[in-house]
Amino acid sequence: MAKFKVIVSDPETSKSQFMEVEGSRAVPLIGRKLGEMVNGSVVGTPGYKLQITGGSDRDGFPIRPDVHGGIRVKVVLSEGVGFHAHRKGERRRKTLRGNVITEDIVQINLKVIEKPKEAKKPKKVEVKADKPKKAKKEKGGSTEKPSQKG
Repeated sequence: MAKFKVIVSDPETSKSQFMEVEGSRAVPLIGRKLGEMVNGSVVGTPGYKLQITGGSDRDGFPIRPDVHGGIRVKVVLSEGVGFHAHRKGERRRKTLRGNVITEDIVQINLKVIEKPKEAKKPKKVEVKADKPKKAKKEKGGSTEKPSQKG
């Protein structure tokens, strides 16, 4: 059975959540492509709409949107996911994974597109109870110094 490490990022709050999905909960993700929308209940966040933005396989090769299928291939790249050129015009052959999620994928990156509409909560009304007033200390008191016994 498939087991995925899922990272859900929220662009509004700039925070992300990590969760693991395995077994029957992972089945709806298999066969999906990068850029597709997924219901949030698949990963345990009901009411959310999520978009698949990336991922990697068990050996760390990234998913690339313009490589079709779920296979691992060697592609000549000049820019984009999986390659960062050190010199202008540089090209290299790199191993990448296709844009379809298969059982070989280990990590899936998702982005929050739509949050659930929250029901309007009634406002909390604070009731202030009358607090008993504290007795004031008397000023002045005695001017005698406490005696030291020794």
